[in-house]
Amino acid sequence: MVSGTTNPPCAPTPSPGCALCATPGDFGPHKPTEPHSGLCPACVAAGKPTRDGLEQAVVIVAGQSLAAAEALSLADAAPEELAYHFGAVKRSLRSLLQLLAPVNGQGGR
Repeated sequence: MVSGTTNPPCAPTPSPGCALCATPGDFGPHKPTEPHSGLCPACVAAGKPTRDGLEQAVVIVAGQSLAAAEALSLADAAPEELAYHFGAVKRSLRSLLQLLAPVNGQGGR
């Protein structure tokens, strides 16, 4: 057992870009206890993400879910793992389809 770890549990994590919209650049570390840490100036000024930022975030998460599902060995996977990855891919696909759906202002599904 190693004593005296160098990273406490809530240590800031370095980020290669904006933590919200994934804009490339160095915007400082993301600190879970500080709401605007790791955000680009545009996201901080807007106070909320733009549609482009949200679209990019959905695509990134969908790609990560798909990559994790592709890495899963079907022959060795437990039923719980299959269900988890199938659900993650399904949610990612739903999010991508919602991005492509026309915005009609009616709020209906």
